[in-house]
Amino acid sequence: MKRRNLYIGVALVILSITACKPTLDEYTPTAGTKADFSKYIAIGNSLSAGYADGGLYLEGQKVAFPLLIAEQLQKVGGGEFKSPFFSEEQSNGSGYLRLKALVNGQPVTEQVTDKLAYRSASPKLLTKFTDPINNLGVPGMRMDMAFAPYIGTAAGNMYFERLLPEGTLPTMNYFTYSTSQNHTFFTFSLGNNDVLGYATNGAVNDGPTTTLTSTALFNSLLNNYVSTLTVKKQKGVLATIPDVTSVPYFTTVTRELLLAGVNAASTTKVTDIYIATKSGPRAATDQDYFVLPFSAAGLLGVPNENKIPYGLHPLNPVEDKYVLDVTEAKEVVARVNEFNKIIKSVAASNQLAVADVNAFLTAVKNGIRIDGLAVSAKYITGNGFSLDGIHLTPIGNALMANVFIEAINKTYGAQVPRLNISDFRGVKLP
Repeated sequence: MKRRNLYIGVALVILSITACKPTLDEYTPTAGTKADFSKYIAIGNSLSAGYADGGLYLEGQKVAFPLLIAEQLQKVGGGEFKSPFFSEEQSNGSGYLRLKALVNGQPVTEQVTDKLAYRSASPKLLTKFTDPINNLGVPGMRMDMAFAPYIGTAAGNMYFERLLPEGTLPTMNYFTYSTSQNHTFFTFSLGNNDVLGYATNGAVNDGPTTTLTSTALFNSLLNNYVSTLTVKKQKGVLATIPDVTSVPYFTTVTRELLLAGVNAASTTKVTDIYIATKSGPRAATDQDYFVLPFSAAGLLGVPNENKIPYGLHPLNPVEDKYVLDVTEAKEVVARVNEFNKIIKSVAASNQLAVADVNAFLTAVKNGIRIDGLAVSAKYITGNGFSLDGIHLTPIGNALMANVFIEAINKTYGAQVPRLNISDFRGVKLP
């Protein structure tokens, strides 16, 4: 099915006209003999679920990278792949962001609030989907959370709660749920949120979803997970964790842009933005990362009760939650590297494939060109990332699927055809 972008604007229309014709895989598709694709399941978080633009909704679910992988596996004899789709009547799911306008080149977004899939407003609970499924991706799922009880209850994760039948014991955890599917093949992409929640909160630990998981715990849980998934010698693919500081959520709102905005509205030249750090307030540098929501918060320069402008004086610095400072960023990157070393080691010891998502998205950060499309980590115009600056567009999901397909072909001697990226869209422009 074609999913061409009808909204990508003049620049990309010109690009698509002048681009070279996509190169097709020049081989006969085959599954090879080293893996059984008859029942493929996907274990993961929001990326696996198709979450995009700050929400889970039907269009995103239909281009989730595991589903795209499954469609290609079916071309070499793979089995049926079912996803917990929202109905057409509730197609906007949890709600999501859409681009309303571009004002002076700046994006204006709005929240989609119609055709939602909530069965309860307080606590927020989504319409149940309890049929058998293959895409087990749950937004917000962490490695440590996967083993915790009560996550599938009304007090836990609403996306996981949605998948469990009424009457399920509250002690049911995601690990047990996801490893009891009688699978023959799997993709595994947990661990991102064990770093991301901490990073997006400015390295402020204020609850279980913003904790930085320890390396020792991650190692223990991953080994437990993989040994259970491969107890019948099943094959699969483990995904590395991307460097979270390479995504638009951290790279879009820069010190330079903030200063330019302040100075455009001020008669007095401002040279510094002050941030709160764990060692005290200081002037921000270009090595500090402001999070994407900070710009929209409209706080910079607003005076407090003592008439000290927010962020423009050390006595009223930008709060820690809005900044991942250089020291915190180094801590996060180091933890990602430690996790990825463990992932590769566990994959090697179990003779599993590795989809090096980290290496690929690092390349995307600097800009790549595939199937006639330019893709980078630029917010909105880069094509790869959705409006929340973390999750993927359909183009991004297709690219991700191809990373997994390449790993499958390389490790298991298969010839699964890759996806043509030009069949997919980026961010919808108004």
